[in-house]
Amino acid sequence: MKAIVTVLGKDKVGIISKISTILAEANVNILDISQTILQGYFTMIMLVDLSQSLKSFKEIKEILDLTSDKLNLSIKIQHEDIFNSMHNV
Repeated sequence: MKAIVTVLGKDKVGIISKISTILAEANVNILDISQTILQGYFTMIMLVDLSQSLKSFKEIKEILDLTSDKLNLSIKIQHEDIFNSMHNV
């Protein structure tokens, strides 16, 4: 299964490292990544593959939610199909 991870918040050192480490520890493969800084705000979208994950989608979502709170960022994960449906008119 593929999913989309989005991250938004004030730029600070270590955001990509922290998110990548969480995904790597769960054996989630990052297939594509796009990130930029917009007037001091960090934005990132990742396409990830969960098919070999050691954790369930729910567990990964819970870890990212906790990380979101700790880093004062918005971190969301959605199934690829839901993301695509929401962004097609």
